[in-house]
Amino acid sequence: MTLIKRIVLILLSVVVAIAIASSLLNSLSEPQVTTRLQLYQTDLLLQASEWQGEELGVDPAEVKTLRQALLGKDPIETTINQYNEVKEEAEHNLSQSRSQLSELLPNEIANASETRPTRLQAAIQQQTQLLQQLNLRLGLLKAKADDPEAAIATWQTLASANDATGQTATALMGLWQQPANFQSNAESLFQANLDGWFRHQALSRLYQLQDQETALRQLQADVQATAQKTIVKLALIGTAPVLGCILGVALLLFVVIQRFVSGKTAVLAQNSGLGWETPWTAETIWQVLIVGFFFTGQILLPLLLGGLGINALALGSRGRALYAMSYYLLMAAIGIGVLYGSIRTYRPLPADWFRFRQDGNWWKWGLGGYLVALPLMIGVSVLNQQLWQGQGGSNPLLQTVLEESDQLSLLVFFLTASVAAPLFEEVLFRGFLLPSLTRYMPVWGAIALSSFIFAAAHLSLSEVLPLMVLGAILGFVYTRSRSLLAPMLLHSIWNGATMLGLLLLGSAT
Repeated sequence: MTLIKRIVLILLSVVVAIAIASSLLNSLSEPQVTTRLQLYQTDLLLQASEWQGEELGVDPAEVKTLRQALLGKDPIETTINQYNEVKEEAEHNLSQSRSQLSELLPNEIANASETRPTRLQAAIQQQTQLLQQLNLRLGLLKAKADDPEAAIATWQTLASANDATGQTATALMGLWQQPANFQSNAESLFQANLDGWFRHQALSRLYQLQDQETALRQLQADVQATAQKTIVKLALIGTAPVLGCILGVALLLFVVIQRFVSGKTAVLAQNSGLGWETPWTAETIWQVLIVGFFFTGQILLPLLLGGLGINALALGSRGRALYAMSYYLLMAAIGIGVLYGSIRTYRPLPADWFRFRQDGNWWKWGLGGYLVALPLMIGVSVLNQQLWQGQGGSNPLLQTVLEESDQLSLLVFFLTASVAAPLFEEVLFRGFLLPSLTRYMPVWGAIALSSFIFAAAHLSLSEVLPLMVLGAILGFVYTRSRSLLAPMLLHSIWNGATMLGLLLLGSAT
């Protein structure tokens, strides 16, 4: 490596280090998506609470007992408490984001290519919209709890806004005032701006006041049909991970016990201390990571797209999905190009490099690794939530998918997360980085360091610990299977299952 090349690489490394540190620090003030996930699951519980069980043909008292066992004794009170907690958190986050934005210089805010003001503005917009939705829904929950005065007081905080939210709040107030005063466009407002259980509650009150018996009967039938489907959704969301965790724990205990009993012939001992013959030095590793991944993804592409005037926040539903996929594919193409250019002079590569072996048990390693990852990741996530208390940022794609309803956009997001990401990230982090590090450290050390870099690359402090665990499992699977297909399969199943879970939660309409 020439002196000039090395100086350029050092300068790029400094720029990248500043950008990464800034992004990680900024994520401290950003909320996690976990609280929103909890609300979506709470909304499913509300819909399921309307289930009467008439199709079962059993005594209503038995249905009530079963419903309480599944949903709790008072789902309305539980939901109100949950919404109030999220509301307090959102108010705190909004206050923090506004304070941080006000501290920025005017030229920083005006510069569209600056990452921090853009993220702060997006966070402010998201938290403001979240608070509006929370107050709309809290009002309906309080009305359902026979406290119309508290409901009206909650809606009054929104009624002054000259937008759809304000109009919806005004229409809701009219339904619970004495005497009632319903607007002519109330039904269309509720259909457009409320969803799920909350839409049903508003329409039910409206039809009762208007004596629309036919519409009310149809609505009640729709509510029961939705409640039945929701019971199935809750079973999938609640049962599938539990079954997976049971299988994962059983598999983990089996392989650990086998390791002690069988020693070096055990599954876990397979290729355990076998590193890779690495012909290049640390400078090549450094170059690929800095230029091919961090600089390209965090600095080069944002500058290029910002210079072209492309703003993802201003795009429509399908535009955002195509932007996310295009951005990732472009980053992957540049990253693979830099990787190839950096190691092409060492061809032909030693054995076991970038192998996609279809023989052997690669698919067993991938599937087994996923099952083992389930209980470990759930345990780490619970600990992580306690550590960060809802802060530390999250992958913005998760929130986007939760709120997305367009089928084509969801398909594009799914392909990006479950196909494009596993292919590129496994080639880079497990296919190149991990084996390269075995030149300088034991295999377990290479797994640990590559996992940390993999986790930090996602630029959210709250995700570092769980992603390190996932990265370690991916690295372990690769070092044992010696085929990149194994971690790719694990990664793809993990991302795909996460996306499907978000789709089930987000479809609670």
